[in-house]
Amino acid sequence: MDIEALKSFLAFVETGSFTRTATQMHKTQSAISMQMKKLQQDIGQQLFVKEGRQLHLTSEGMALVGYAKKIVQLQQSALTNLASATPKTLLQLGCPDDYAESVLPTLIELLHHNVEHLDLQVTCASSPQLLSQLDQGLLDLAIVTRSANSEQGYLLCQDHGVWVGANQANLLEQSTLPLAVFQKECRFHQAAIEGLMKQNQAFSVIACSGSASALRGLVKQDLAISAMANLSRNALPVLKDPRLPPLPSIEIALVKHSGSSAVVSQSQVEQICQQFQYRFSTQ
Repeated sequence: MDIEALKSFLAFVETGSFTRTATQMHKTQSAISMQMKKLQQDIGQQLFVKEGRQLHLTSEGMALVGYAKKIVQLQQSALTNLASATPKTLLQLGCPDDYAESVLPTLIELLHHNVEHLDLQVTCASSPQLLSQLDQGLLDLAIVTRSANSEQGYLLCQDHGVWVGANQANLLEQSTLPLAVFQKECRFHQAAIEGLMKQNQAFSVIACSGSASALRGLVKQDLAISAMANLSRNALPVLKDPRLPPLPSIEIALVKHSGSSAVVSQSQVEQICQQFQYRFSTQ
């Protein structure tokens, strides 16, 4: 089995898309398809099954995942241990602004604990923007919001959406509810807007922003209420009112670029996420 084909296979498992796999591995989609065809021929088993427009792993494909991870990890370990050059320490990390105060500090502490002489550069943007930068090789790791029970990346913690406001009685009694929400790609934006429309609750969006700090500032000044992750609200009061629709649960995960250098290995990322989960559960 070709090691590069196994890396492409694991990239597909991570992204669920040959298109994103090709982008991350710096290959054409046809080249990825040929790699997967050759891999199936080498193994003598079908690894993929098409369901509608989506490709999914067969039972043999799922069985290969564990072996492929061990083979790739062993290769990375051999290259790291045998290399005479000084190991790279520059790490590009992406983080949504809404997790900069709650998730990021603990993760940075764990990264420095697990990676020696780390030169850490942090970029703040929305989860879709960070995934795009990850695919382009501009980031090594990214903290992202994912749907509950998604397999993307490695789980850091679970959270849920909440409505927040400074003066509950004032704004909730207005005929038109003033909102300050994240931008359209945010799960809470869609859930808030669609939920209020279904409940025939009149509202007006006074601002959309990718910055949690900006939204919290508007809420603190009692200019609007907002929908955000519980981890992002800081000390803002939670609004519990039947006129406000429920907001979804989410998971926060750490995603690694499939083709990134050995600044952090897959096993290190898994270990760091496990350490984070333990810290989070004991807070």
